[in-house]
Amino acid sequence: MHATALDLAPSPVELQVRRVRELIESRCYTEALQAAETLALEVPENRDVLYLIALSLRHLSKIPQALAALERLERHHPAFSRLYQERGYCHVVLKDAPRAIDAFLRGVNINPALPASWSMLESLYRMTGNAENADIAAAHIATLKQLPPEVVQATGLFSDDDLAAAERVVRAFLLRHGDHVEGMRLLGRIAFKRGVLDDAELLLQAVVEQAPDYQAARHDYALVLLERHKYPHARRELDTLLRIEPGNRQYRTLSATTCVGLGEHLQAIELYRELLADAPGAADLHLSVAHSLKTLGHREAAIDAYRAAAAARPQFGDAYWSLANLKTFRFSADEIAVMQRADSTPGIALIDRYHLCFALGKALEDRAEYEESWRYYDRGNAFKRSESRYRPEILETNTRKQIEVCTREFFAQHETYGCSAPDPIFIVGLPRAGSTLLEQILASHSAVEGTQELADIPRIVLDLQDRVPDLNNPRYPGVLADMSAADFLRLGEKYLADTRIYRTGKRHFIDKMPNNFRHIGLIHLMLPNAKIIDARREPMACCFGNLKQLFANGQEFTYSMEDIGRYYRTYLDLMAHWNEALPGRVLRVEHESVVEDLEGNVRRILDFCGLPFEPACLEFHKTARSVRTASSEQVRQPIFREGLDQWKHYEPWLLPLKGWLGDAQLRYRTA
Repeated sequence: MHATALDLAPSPVELQVRRVRELIESRCYTEALQAAETLALEVPENRDVLYLIALSLRHLSKIPQALAALERLERHHPAFSRLYQERGYCHVVLKDAPRAIDAFLRGVNINPALPASWSMLESLYRMTGNAENADIAAAHIATLKQLPPEVVQATGLFSDDDLAAAERVVRAFLLRHGDHVEGMRLLGRIAFKRGVLDDAELLLQAVVEQAPDYQAARHDYALVLLERHKYPHARRELDTLLRIEPGNRQYRTLSATTCVGLGEHLQAIELYRELLADAPGAADLHLSVAHSLKTLGHREAAIDAYRAAAAARPQFGDAYWSLANLKTFRFSADEIAVMQRADSTPGIALIDRYHLCFALGKALEDRAEYEESWRYYDRGNAFKRSESRYRPEILETNTRKQIEVCTREFFAQHETYGCSAPDPIFIVGLPRAGSTLLEQILASHSAVEGTQELADIPRIVLDLQDRVPDLNNPRYPGVLADMSAADFLRLGEKYLADTRIYRTGKRHFIDKMPNNFRHIGLIHLMLPNAKIIDARREPMACCFGNLKQLFANGQEFTYSMEDIGRYYRTYLDLMAHWNEALPGRVLRVEHESVVEDLEGNVRRILDFCGLPFEPACLEFHKTARSVRTASSEQVRQPIFREGLDQWKHYEPWLLPLKGWLGDAQLRYRTA
């Protein structure tokens, strides 16, 4: 793998945590507790600090205080395996075997590489006369003993999401011991979790080739292939696994996911329903069926399936939000009351809570109860933003670098670079700016393939960044100046090869990833004959549309008025630069103009793409195709004006957004 954050020097907090650990190892428990509690004043939610407080308290025989510290740790970090191991030790001291067993079991279910927990479980089971479970624990201990200690240590760190430390340990081991299958598999899993998919694929492919009967590794490899949208390759691996274990529900579920990726939604629905026959209460499976039905345009059947998902798990926020996200669906008063009761349930998971908030915001908006609707939208955004690590400065820094590097002179010096194929049509901009409508118009043309929001350009950028999260001096886009004509040709050809799976032989295809506006310079250098369309919408309407939208993944800038306002301004700055550095390269299409003059804009778009006019493009809502975005239902209807000014119903609560947008409210027509 390339350089990562693990190569950076430890932070001051990490150094102090190391000091506390050293004190505990030296049995200086009182000093360790004092140091950890002092550090907790500075970082009150730090996982390792809270854990070390509990550990010190147990060693000082302060068991009630240790258990209280572990409860606090669990509130902030419920998936940390060692907190349950530590709780198990506390219950052993209290001679409470059932609770100790329960705690150790929770720990090993999260992290199977906890030899101490397995050892305690074996002892506790034998003490309580449960020989069968004692033997199972002993078998786990024997398995761990067969592995090199470094691999066990790294696996434990990986299970607790300590990716940097896990990678450091397993890398050092592999440098000494070469192609160790379990070490390579672990390194591949770490790469996958980090999003370094190229490395994950190479490592896991090598493991499968070296150990073809290693089912767990082949399963990991299939997961990476799915994430890379290499659906035919994933199908091949899953078919191999299913031949070995045809009844495995996980393999069958992934096989259905592969069908979805290949656009085989009818087959996916059949597979999901076969799985539901054995588990009718599986809410996630009902949801998957509904998503495929929605994609196919089977609205009523999708609604029934979403309702089945909600019935299977009454607090399942995603089921309610998915109904709301149909855009054309209207909740009944009884359904709204059910959602409000679920939202007020103590202890409901954060993910369910913000899904419910966005669904309630939409439900009340449809009833013209705008103030209460905004209250839910606002809460939903706050909940979602609370789990996000989005930092607007990163994009703003990247924009400044793009403007510095990608000048008109720079492009003139690289005029003959890239792959000459004219196949792609990129639609860029912000989400909720009308890009799905433009895609549907173009996909109604006989020569154009509609696909989806392809992740290929962002993956290429990730590779160019070399995964070094340096905010002040990012490697990309500066690296573009160091690349040769052969490099850009290779990237262009790679993009075309990797996206071929979405095509059926038409001359052109659409890549509708909106965030690609950040990378127009790279796209031009890779694919100089590709068409690029900027889908633009009036800023208040566009930003409000994002504030009331809960995205399946990504788009982390949409969950606060400050973030979306700054993002829109940065978008205008960068688009103004592209228009200056690459004049005529990008066609700007304003959503309001499309609504006012559909035919004029359709002809203008087709002319820009070098396509003859076809009447079907005006009747885009009649085109039968899979649509995978939030606007999937809306683009199956003719254009209406009603959506243009919806934000004005919320104007009293959007004053901060106006402040963050500033002159963008005027500049968006000219930038």
